[in-house]
Amino acid sequence: MSARGSLRRHRFVGAAVSLSAAVALAATLSACSGDEPPKKAYTVPTSLCGITVDPALVKAALPGGDSLTTATTKPNGGTVRCNLSVDGKEALSLAQAWWGDGDNAAGVAQGYSHMDEGVLSDDLRFVHTGRAGVGKTASACKATEHPEQDLYAVVETRDTGVDDPDAIEKLLIAFTKAVEGVSRLQVTPS
Repeated sequence: MSARGSLRRHRFVGAAVSLSAAVALAATLSACSGDEPPKKAYTVPTSLCGITVDPALVKAALPGGDSLTTATTKPNGGTVRCNLSVDGKEALSLAQAWWGDGDNAAGVAQGYSHMDEGVLSDDLRFVHTGRAGVGKTASACKATEHPEQDLYAVVETRDTGVDDPDAIEKLLIAFTKAVEGVSRLQVTPS
């Protein structure tokens, strides 16, 4: 009987060791599987290409990474784009673009990627998805260089895996208001 008790104890210990090994392996695989989003170790400046935006709103629309850089581009005579890159890969674009007078946010949104099935605001000034958005600035934002055009603010994520309609909407509204504030300072009298 003592040999039998010893055998049972050994089987139990062996099963416990196997169970412990399985739990340890599962924990290791879970830690390596990417369940946790990458940390956002960079700092977002309050001014992006001359426009002041709440860094927390910008960071919410960015992927994880270690470093953030910004660059201003002017792809045509009516657009100024602030491109944000995380770890050297373009992640987010905040743009100011002039579009024809009489256009609306829904129509302008068709000119940008990731805007299919966008949500239109009640006042028709904003349309957004989880990856991009377009906001029409107040009618007071006019310039002599663009006499028959309206100024729009555009937020576009790049292929970073970010898809967050709430974050894009908040950033779009804040960015549009910031563009309005800067534009009002530069408005040419009519």
